Amino acid sequence: MLTGRESLSRLIGKRRRFLPNLQSILSSPIRSSLNLLSDENGRLTETESSKGKVEISSSDLVTCPVCGSKVRGEDYTINSHLDRCLSRRTKRKLTQRTLLELNFGCSQSKLQISSDESEQLLSSDLSKNCSDYEENVTRCFSKIDPREEKSHDQRRQLPHTESVKQIDVAGSAENPISDGRANTMVDFSALSTDNEESRNHIDVTVDSISGMAIDTYIVGRKFSDEKEVNLGANISLLRDPDNIKDSNAIKVLSASSACCKVLGYLPLELAQYLSPLIEKYCLSFEGYVISVPKRSLDAVQIQIVCQNSIFNGKKGYDEFEALHLWQKALQVVEFAKNRPPNTTKYQQNFCLLLKEVLTSSPHLFTKDKKKFIESFTSLSEDSQRLFVRLYTRKGPWFRLSTIMYPEICNPQQAVKELSATGYLYLFEDTTKLHDDEMKDLLSLLTVSELRDILCTLRKKCNQGSRKQNLIASLLSCYKGGSCPVLQRLILERTEICIRTSPEAESLFWRAERLFFLNGEQDLSAFLLVDLGIVKYPTYNCIILEQIFSNESDLLAYEEAIEVAQVIDQSLDENNFELVLRCIMIADSRISCCPEKLIDSTSPDLMAIFRSCFSASWVYSKVILLGISFLECERRYKDAIHLLRRLLDCFTCDTRRGYWTVRLSVDLEHIGCPNESLSVAEAGLLDPWVRAGSRMALQRRVLRLAKPPRRWKTPSFSVTLKRKIIEVHIQGRPLNCEAGRKSRFYGEDGEQCGVEQLALQYYAREGGWQGVHTESGIWMTIFGLLMWDVLLSDVPNVFRTRFQSLIEPQLQKIHDGLAEEILITSWELHMGTACRGVNWDQHSLSDLRAAVSCIRGPCLASLCRHLAQDYGSWSSGMPDLLLWRFHGDYKGEAKLVEVKGPRDQLSEQQRAWLLLLMDCGFNAEVCKVSTTGTSP
Repeated sequence: MLTGRESLSRLIGKRRRFLPNLQSILSSPIRSSLNLLSDENGRLTETESSKGKVEISSSDLVTCPVCGSKVRGEDYTINSHLDRCLSRRTKRKLTQRTLLELNFGCSQSKLQISSDESEQLLSSDLSKNCSDYEENVTRCFSKIDPREEKSHDQRRQLPHTESVKQIDVAGSAENPISDGRANTMVDFSALSTDNEESRNHIDVTVDSISGMAIDTYIVGRKFSDEKEVNLGANISLLRDPDNIKDSNAIKVLSASSACCKVLGYLPLELAQYLSPLIEKYCLSFEGYVISVPKRSLDAVQIQIVCQNSIFNGKKGYDEFEALHLWQKALQVVEFAKNRPPNTTKYQQNFCLLLKEVLTSSPHLFTKDKKKFIESFTSLSEDSQRLFVRLYTRKGPWFRLSTIMYPEICNPQQAVKELSATGYLYLFEDTTKLHDDEMKDLLSLLTVSELRDILCTLRKKCNQGSRKQNLIASLLSCYKGGSCPVLQRLILERTEICIRTSPEAESLFWRAERLFFLNGEQDLSAFLLVDLGIVKYPTYNCIILEQIFSNESDLLAYEEAIEVAQVIDQSLDENNFELVLRCIMIADSRISCCPEKLIDSTSPDLMAIFRSCFSASWVYSKVILLGISFLECERRYKDAIHLLRRLLDCFTCDTRRGYWTVRLSVDLEHIGCPNESLSVAEAGLLDPWVRAGSRMALQRRVLRLAKPPRRWKTPSFSVTLKRKIIEVHIQGRPLNCEAGRKSRFYGEDGEQCGVEQLALQYYAREGGWQGVHTESGIWMTIFGLLMWDVLLSDVPNVFRTRFQSLIEPQLQKIHDGLAEEILITSWELHMGTACRGVNWDQHSLSDLRAAVSCIRGPCLASLCRHLAQDYGSWSSGMPDLLLWRFHGDYKGEAKLVEVKGPRDQLSEQQRAWLLLLMDCGFNAEVCKVSTTGTSP
């Protein structure tokens, strides 16, 4: 895969179905000093480095076995295309920004979901759990536990994209959007039932409870004995302590019938407070039905009244506890007034998203756009549900006859309302369509329907033809103008087709991007929290500055993401001319950006973070991908031009190390060793060139700086020539093929990799215990040891000096308190998602053993490097972490990089080994060779 492709795909996220600026991207003139496209006759421009290349004819194309598309028959093109195709069918790693920017993503084992899987999760689990959600009327994102109320009254776990209202020193209220850099959960006063207490505190006494009415609902109607409920029917409550799903369950009985049939249950959140009042304080409740729903299994609105006062003579009576439970019950009721139980969870989440975005970022929407978004909540329940369903599906077109969801009563009426209000677009006549729209409509037809149309048109149709081939045949007829009746033939079979309107698509995509501030999360993130699959940490998000200061900045950012999507799609389709056009667009946009530079002498950390949400940042990723593409095409001069552009425009960027290395390499490719050496030497003076990139430049300088170019040996040559301890072992190989990962027979006769073979060797020779984890265990240890520091209340995250927070914690680690900190953090936060922390892969006993065997100064030094530059040092760590004990309390640790017969140390791995040796670690390289070969 091309360098930068995966990163760009994560930035784009789920590809948009409608790109507002697509036509300008395809046709507008480009003001760029780089000419990669075509000459005045429309031919691709030929550079010096590309002259002599043979044109690829149709006979040189091969068919991809995964998607069936045509690909150029060159090794790197085929491999890149297959990587892309296969990646769509595997779980995609969700990553956020660095730990230092409070990006606490989910643990990999729990949250590796591709866009296709997210859609399946939404469409399958939502349907399956729709009725279950209706039973939980006021559940927001965490279950309210009465046992935790006293200690966590103001700390409620909610989705990470909420924000707290902050008051500045002048007393003005701020409602900033979430910074989106972290998979975190923060307090949100508009949603937390606990915060309702501060605004809607109800003075309640023990005597006033009797006779007080509560409006609530009967949920769980599918478990009722009587499906029909009459308006005004009398009801009573009965505890159900033997309920398997909820020990606090309270049945709602029909008082009108002689046998007191069960009508359903009280909502879970209300029952957890009323159940102890009924059991411990002998309260009883009666009431009546005040509203009957249209569907028999929907929640029924009721009013219940407390029939007696709290019996204060009962053993264990606690007036404070009783009043606390009653007040919590009233808060739940108040909280549920705007969230009826018949509202599906995904519908609530979508409305929550819109409300938060409009509240926190009103300056990013015009008056008409705000009015359009606000009108969504005034739509009928069916219309809201249907739109969210269609918005989250792949589409873009859908056959109305196939739309059936259990929670949508009348989809036809919902379509009419959505169409009238501009949320949907209908295809129900023979209006002229674009070629792309025609292709999407044809994809709605089955293979038999496509064959039927071809037979009607008297076109050749092979019985074994694939659907893609049938669609291509019909499209060729449509584009050639020989089939004007194709639209009518499609409409006869599909009947009415619908799709979300471009305006709605664009606005709600913007709202979603502002809510999550990344392309990897969507509405499925809510679902994962609702289902308890993911749990996020809680911390206060104090943001005093907006990410986007005005709408024009946001529009430029959105257009840049469109260019990124176009180049990504063009690579899939092998449309290399459009790839080159996107590269030129990105180059021209960056070159004319007035705010492209950040002062490298005293960079503002907030400005650096905000730059990651600028158009120029997105274009830099497009250019990086373009550089990799041009290097594969051996167009090194063009790649050099773009690398210089990036280095000139982004003076404070950790990617400068990679850019400088590539610039030096490409200059050598075109025969400019002197300039290549100068670039490498200048890169070593750059404070943003770090870790493996710095070592790579040092090696280039040593290789190129020989007399007569340079006479003086650089001082860092001593460091590069340092010897790293090597251990050689032999193994019986299972395979010796080049290009494949080496496999061996282990000591137990089972197949294993080189890392497992090395573990067996160290266990036999030195009694070492250990794990093959690479960076995983270190990221987990770092996250647990630094948890409290990373979640500290810092305005704008890094508006103040981070070292003032981290140094005291590092001192504790240095003084030998790491194991105690680790145990405390594990017990308090077990299961909570945090970037780098893998709860499933590493046990507490292994982590304790590793930490106790590593000396405090070594561990503190390692954590300091990760805290200072997490992005540069979070990869490339040694494969094995080994430890062994000497007695009960003393031990030692060793880090080992394992290399197979054909493997070499990368510059990043070499940089890590030297750094670990400097920190005092025992580090070495274990080289595995096949039996019978000399080391």
